Amino acid sequence: MKFQFTEKKVSLPSNVHAYAEKKVMKLERFFRDDAEALVAFSVEKDRNKVEITIHAANTYFRASEATSDMFASIDAAVSTIERQIRKNKTRLARRLRQDAFVRSAEVTSFAPDAEESSFEIVRVKEFPMKPMTREEAILQMNLLEHNFFAFKDEENDQAFAVVYKRNDGGYGLIENNE
Repeated sequence: MKFQFTEKKVSLPSNVHAYAEKKVMKLERFFRDDAEALVAFSVEKDRNKVEITIHAANTYFRASEATSDMFASIDAAVSTIERQIRKNKTRLARRLRQDAFVRSAEVTSFAPDAEESSFEIVRVKEFPMKPMTREEAILQMNLLEHNFFAFKDEENDQAFAVVYKRNDGGYGLIENNE
């Protein structure tokens, strides 16, 4: 697994990075060798925040936790990702390593935000859009903890589509009808 560390508004000793790497490596059994992990540390209002994003098998896993202790935040974020994987294990089985559940999350750039003004794009995210089913798109949206997810719909001739969470707890689909 490849690691990248980012620090926002905080300077941490190397032992914190080593601890995070050790904890995230425990998740390696679920992924193939091409997995990439981005660990972002920050301090906001006296809370130590850790955001872990793992990209593997064309799937992103992300967890963000904030506690009074940086080590506890790391532990909580790793536990959250592991819980996501276990909760969706049957759906993820095709994408993760074949023996991932046998007993024994392109890393997005975090460029600084520009000053806010009307109708100005302050952040651009690029990611490869892989064709997937609507169910896979909903799974990916839930793993990222987003409210929407854009994808190429296999069920509609790979047309651009968006799934989103509805306030009533269901899911919605926006598709191109051209």
